[in-house]
Amino acid sequence: MFRTSLATAIALAVFLPSSPVHAQDASDADALDRVVVTGTRTAVTVDDSLAPVEVIDRAEIERAQARSLADLLRGRAGVNLVNQGGLGKLTTVFMRGTESDHTLFLVDGVRVGSSTSGLTSIQDLPVEMIDRIEIVRGPRSSLYGSEAIGGVIQVFTRHPQSGVRTRFKLGGGSHNLREASAGLDVGFDRAWFGADYAHQSSDGFQSCTGAVSPVFAGCFMENPDPDNDGYENNSVSLRAGIKPVDALTLDANVLRAEGRNEYDAEPAFGLPDLSRTLQQVVGGKAKYELARSTWTLSAGRNVDRSVQSRDNDPLGSFESKRDGASLQGDIRVAEGHLVTAGFDWARDAAVILDAFDPFSNVVRSRNNRAVFLQYQGDLGRNDVQASVRHDDNEQFGGHSTGSLAWGIDLSHGLRVSASAGNAFKAPTFNELYFPFYGNPDLSPETSDSFDIGLGQRHDAWHWQLDAYQTRIDDLIVYDSTLFMANNLEQARIRGAELTAGTTLGGWDITGAASWLDPRNRSRTNDSENYDKLLPRRAQKTARLDVDRAFGDWRIGATVIGEGRRFDDVANTLEVAGFSTLDLRAEWRVADAWTLQARASNVFDHDYETSAYYAQAGREYGLTLRYSPD
Repeated sequence: MFRTSLATAIALAVFLPSSPVHAQDASDADALDRVVVTGTRTAVTVDDSLAPVEVIDRAEIERAQARSLADLLRGRAGVNLVNQGGLGKLTTVFMRGTESDHTLFLVDGVRVGSSTSGLTSIQDLPVEMIDRIEIVRGPRSSLYGSEAIGGVIQVFTRHPQSGVRTRFKLGGGSHNLREASAGLDVGFDRAWFGADYAHQSSDGFQSCTGAVSPVFAGCFMENPDPDNDGYENNSVSLRAGIKPVDALTLDANVLRAEGRNEYDAEPAFGLPDLSRTLQQVVGGKAKYELARSTWTLSAGRNVDRSVQSRDNDPLGSFESKRDGASLQGDIRVAEGHLVTAGFDWARDAAVILDAFDPFSNVVRSRNNRAVFLQYQGDLGRNDVQASVRHDDNEQFGGHSTGSLAWGIDLSHGLRVSASAGNAFKAPTFNELYFPFYGNPDLSPETSDSFDIGLGQRHDAWHWQLDAYQTRIDDLIVYDSTLFMANNLEQARIRGAELTAGTTLGGWDITGAASWLDPRNRSRTNDSENYDKLLPRRAQKTARLDVDRAFGDWRIGATVIGEGRRFDDVANTLEVAGFSTLDLRAEWRVADAWTLQARASNVFDHDYETSAYYAQAGREYGLTLRYSPD
């Protein structure tokens, strides 16, 4: 089934653009010219971006009827997701075959993620608060510093609309899913304010299949508890801004999401089975625009907290804080020539809230200061982007990174691009110090990457093919011979990504297919696993989305296929490939009122993305939305 679905998705993605098509409507044409900011830290259109970039806007989020950020990212070009048991459970992202902590996540420009584990709790970021998502594939350390080896994913929360607008959502579904949200926007010429609240909860299902000796994996249980593992999330988003004069804009935003997550664990080991989580992002920005330059001062804080317990007895709690500030100037030195320069400051801190403190006798906070410089030039048919950055990390010293990208517009809408860049990643506090795992002698990971792309855009269709290679030195993994984290000598990752979209006979069709070859190339300290595949990355993935409107009705489907992957460095524990089909429909009942229905995993396939953690079978959902245009 997977091979059939994958072949179908690839075939449609490749051949549909060359088929007779109908012209796109105005909204689709506008979408092709939408502005992105993550790839360059400045505003450029998707067409002009020299980095492989994808945008998921609010219209697509609602059309897809996604329940989570993970639902929106599944099957996207270059993205591998690993989930441990459905809605709200731990979800990790592997971008272009790099590690799960090699993707930089931003929320409204604020760096997010745990400074202890290095992971971002994307399962706790509420989808109802999201206005759009920008996915940039490839290294971006020359603009953002540590972590951006595989790419950057930035989430932008809802922004206030003009006038007074309200919205409302009420939904339910399988596993006793309950969803409710409401929002208000008040916008004037010189001031604006917005607020949203969202609730999501589910009884969940029994996801852990368990395993003991000799594998000793999953939730460490031979016979897992037969109960369902529920999830609850309550979130609030606030944003406000003022424009006191034409040249000055002041913005502030807050996102707070509190979660309650149940999971299986063996009582004999004294492990927790309940976690109460907090994700909080606070940010502010001042932008001053002059005739030939724009200056932006921004600051923010991310708090990531987890309090764990069993039978209401506290067993441990972790909290990390990430503070950051930036001053950036964008100077138009001539027509088509933009120079960006800036200074970044960041501080990561681990805060332990109980007696068990693995970081009590070691470094638990560190500062990072950086300067960066970027040039973007429009040279006729050629575009050039070059950037350099120097980071001074309080714990690991100086690291210089750079990137260079070039593109040329050919006839018939063809565009060729090429880029090269390096990146680095400082070890997390867990990798350095956590008991029975940490190694204080770890070195930062470094990488070198190059990318070559060929694409074509017309009014009614577009396609893009990118091929890349990344070499990572001192890759940090768990070394079973040392029983701690260790630097591998080297890893080599090669891959290719194809994306395409068109409108055919009234159907909006988009597709993506990715091929990945991530290899362990360490001959010294992991020679027995030389040339083995890096774990948890599917070598083949594909996604196909098809939607069509019929008056007040709209129907759609999503097919996702993923090939096999291995869950261990020795490639002995295989996770089988799979494919799923999701169906959706919506009916515009009246002005601003829409009734939506969905069926996920229609064929009720049993599959896993992480060994010993089952994914949901067939699920249904029904949603009522009120959202004025």
